[in-house]
Amino acid sequence: MGFVGVLLAPGWEGVVWKYLRRRRGFGLAENAIYKEHLNSRDPSPVMQALSDAAATQAFGRQLALRLPAGSILLLAGDLGAGKTCLVQGLAAGLGIEEPITSPTFALAQHYPLPKGGGLVHLDLYRLELPAAADELFAQEEEEARSLGALLAVEWPERLSSAPAGCWQIQLSLSDPFNPETGRLIEVRSPS
Repeated sequence: MGFVGVLLAPGWEGVVWKYLRRRRGFGLAENAIYKEHLNSRDPSPVMQALSDAAATQAFGRQLALRLPAGSILLLAGDLGAGKTCLVQGLAAGLGIEEPITSPTFALAQHYPLPKGGGLVHLDLYRLELPAAADELFAQEEEEARSLGALLAVEWPERLSSAPAGCWQIQLSLSDPFNPETGRLIEVRSPS
């Protein structure tokens, strides 16, 4: 699972190194997936261990800086695996300052930026019928494209089929019986 030798993005080193020194075992500095892998067309998945919620948010912040505008991210994982936490990091990386919460009951939240772009956060958990999930996804995808925004979709398994051209991100707890042990993230680029 090592990606030794991959460099951190410019501007990331100073702030993060201070944090990493305090969080022994975090390993993000040596196992980063950033520039080389995200900018390549390598279809192989990248796996990363994340020590806690702060690490998951930091991963999301860095990921937001590397994704092309208008990207669609399909976020899969059990309840409590860190999907919303990752979206909070994505929002921070995009420069969104308002609080990000799971849109489980609202189904979708829009976070436009004044100069264009932003984030559309969609949660399909409550939609049991694939046709309803497909319809909502199509509406929100259209809205995200018109804004030039990232579209982050929680619970994409509710869709009748996975849309083409999407980033697929799987989050899981390192130990399902002890959430404090951290998370694993697997990122697959669009094929």
